[in-house]
Amino acid sequence: MRRTILTLASLAALIAATFPAAQARAGNDRYCLQGRSWGYPGNCQFANYQQCQASASGTSAYCGINPRYAFSQSRDY
Repeated sequence: MRRTILTLASLAALIAATFPAAQARAGNDRYCLQGRSWGYPGNCQFANYQQCQASASGTSAYCGINPRYAFSQSRDY
């Protein structure tokens, strides 16, 4: 019985690992909290500027667009 549970748990972990986490959070990293303590590009987990500003409020940090989006090339074929 324990072996079956362990096998099923291992199989579930393997399936979960095959799906990229980036797809689950698509669009949630457009803005980055930046500053001395965050480095560059910073904490890029914010979907909109207001969320980032709320986290930066009262600190010496600021918000900027994620360089991944700012410098990406559009593919207009």
